[in-house]
Amino acid sequence: MIRRPFALVPALFFAGVAAAQQYPLMDMIADRVIQRYRQASCEQLWERRGKPKPEEERNLIQMMHDEPQMRTAFINKIAAPVANKMFECGTA
Repeated sequence: MIRRPFALVPALFFAGVAAAQQYPLMDMIADRVIQRYRQASCEQLWERRGKPKPEEERNLIQMMHDEPQMRTAFINKIAAPVANKMFECGTA
């Protein structure tokens, strides 16, 4: 039974690769979001919080409303970096 969790690691890795290949636009925007969170200071993130989102980002959000699998892939990709930054900034 101990071997089963280790068997999931390759499956999850390949699922992530398949999702990235299936949604190249989402993957590109997710990379941008991750980069923005990594490079921004906490103050910069607070300032951006209330501002309107760019049209490209609004379009992606609408696509994710229409495609739950894309939404899942996007959230799986950005969750850890965004949560870590929120923790560093004291908002989590």
